[in-house]
Amino acid sequence: MHHFFSIAFSLLAIIGQHVSSAREHRSVLTVPNGGPWGTWRDVSMCPDGTYAYGFSLRVEDPIDGDDTALNGIRLYCTDRSEEDSSSNDITSIESGIGYWGEWKAIKNCPKGLFRAFQLRVESEQLSGDDTAANNIRFECSDGTELQGDGTTWGDWGKWSSKCEGKGICGIGTKIEEPQGDGDDTALNDVYEDDKNSRKIK
Repeated sequence: MHHFFSIAFSLLAIIGQHVSSAREHRSVLTVPNGGPWGTWRDVSMCPDGTYAYGFSLRVEDPIDGDDTALNGIRLYCTDRSEEDSSSNDITSIESGIGYWGEWKAIKNCPKGLFRAFQLRVESEQLSGDDTAANNIRFECSDGTELQGDGTTWGDWGKWSSKCEGKGICGIGTKIEEPQGDGDDTALNDVYEDDKNSRKIK
């Protein structure tokens, strides 16, 4: 049984069209190696006309006990172009946030925007301590790869597909509510949806 917040997320690439107050996305980027716990929460989107170019992670460092590892993800959004190195009107959006850990350093694309991601996930430990997702990498549109300051447990899975729009502009989370005493987990799985089939509020 798991206690804590199990977090997972999807990164959304959008067309930039608007229907009421919604941004319509072009594709949803997913990876196949997520964990099994939690329920999906609302998606957070970058402001209109902006896309993610930087990130930071909330991570609980190893405590030699019930480890939770990755507890939150913050994306930094800007109106820069895919080739630009300057960043204007920077804002941040967050995934669902767990209780533990500290925010690590911000990492930014030297140029351009996020186009794909990869997760490091520890498989289910059965009677052992589960942590699920432990770290993330992003690929920038200039080819640079940025790795977060997460923990080292688990294995890196396959890269997501590259976004079909201008860049990544949203994040959604899967959270397991407190279950009482038990094993705590962190980021677990990735939101999946057919492209062009959902409008994000």
